[in-house]
Amino acid sequence: MAHKPDFRLYQITDSTLFSNVDDMLDVIAKELDAGLRALQMREKNLTDLEAFNLAIRLKKMTQKYNARLFINERVDIALCCEADGVQLGFSGIPIVAARRIAGERLMIGVSTHSMEQAKSAEDDGADFITFGPVYATPSKMKYGEPVGINTLADAVRNVSIPVYALGGVDHENLDDVRRTGAYGAAVIRAGLLSRDIKKFIRDFENTSGDNHDKN
Repeated sequence: MAHKPDFRLYQITDSTLFSNVDDMLDVIAKELDAGLRALQMREKNLTDLEAFNLAIRLKKMTQKYNARLFINERVDIALCCEADGVQLGFSGIPIVAARRIAGERLMIGVSTHSMEQAKSAEDDGADFITFGPVYATPSKMKYGEPVGINTLADAVRNVSIPVYALGGVDHENLDDVRRTGAYGAAVIRAGLLSRDIKKFIRDFENTSGDNHDKN
């Protein structure tokens, strides 16, 4: 593995949950101050210039707290803003192409939704994967029915790279996610809309099973 993730909570942005981008950035600043260690910029409704400018702002924020910044899909923007990594969709740019462009400068995460995709991402050189949706969630409805906690556990057992549970993970099901051995959790609403950010960060940064701790 070229890069071993050093974070358990993987916060994903979604400015559509707010009246404007600055309101979202205020919440992210509070998360970073509370101990958030990894953030993925996922803003598919922005123009290229808007996405670049937001990436620059997020890089300054994460750098201040020594946190990781990942850019969804856009290897070019990730490199330009000196992000730590890129998150690839399974049907997007191939891992090998991203690695050819970025070399070892970027950590590569891949979004997967089935056992076949999880194994393929590992074989192609992903540093880690997100897997889901584990539970029903509005942002992941287009990927079909939730895979469920048992399928998540199977994915954790059958790949050797870190697996982040994605989709509907919250305080109510966090213990079930931990029991699968998942390396961590990737969230959108649970973090951005949290009423107690400090408690949220504390609880989710401790999200992990034993599966990958030996790697």
